Amino acid sequence: MPFTHDTAGALQSATELVNAVEPPVTLATVADLDGFFRRHGYTGRHDGTEEELRAVLGLAPRLRDLLLAPRDDVAGLVNAMLSEVGAVPRLVRHEHEDWHLHAVDDGAPLDHRILAETAMAMVDVVRSDEMSRLAVCADTGCDGIVLDLSRNRSRRYCSTTCTNRNAQAAHRARRAGAS
Repeated sequence: MPFTHDTAGALQSATELVNAVEPPVTLATVADLDGFFRRHGYTGRHDGTEEELRAVLGLAPRLRDLLLAPRDDVAGLVNAMLSEVGAVPRLVRHEHEDWHLHAVDDGAPLDHRILAETAMAMVDVVRSDEMSRLAVCADTGCDGIVLDLSRNRSRRYCSTTCTNRNAQAAHRARRAGAS
């Protein structure tokens, strides 16, 4: 994996959030948001309200644009996002996690923290020239985002569902061609 654990985690979180609003929608309730919060190891403020859910879901189009932007366009998006949330990066350590960066106060709204963490992660993506790690799913019927953290850069699909659907289609095509 080319990224530190906090960068990889922020990219995974952002990718999941962007993909969660595409059919089939997987982030639609406060309970879904609670699971998302726990799954991605967020700390700090979590209101668990409909308002917080709407604010987090409202990030999806902006994060999609950021994750898929050409490398030279990312800097402007990142700078605007960090400025918007008043980011002041600092090193922190939690009980079960070593030193990593937080860009906004733990008491900031969850959507601000997600925006800041994703923007900070994209700084690492740009600086390491790893934009090819982010792409649109190779499944022709899917607009999901693929985050490829594999060593050999082989990931093409956003989910197991898309992977399986395409593997089955390829298998059927091979069988039809052999007949």
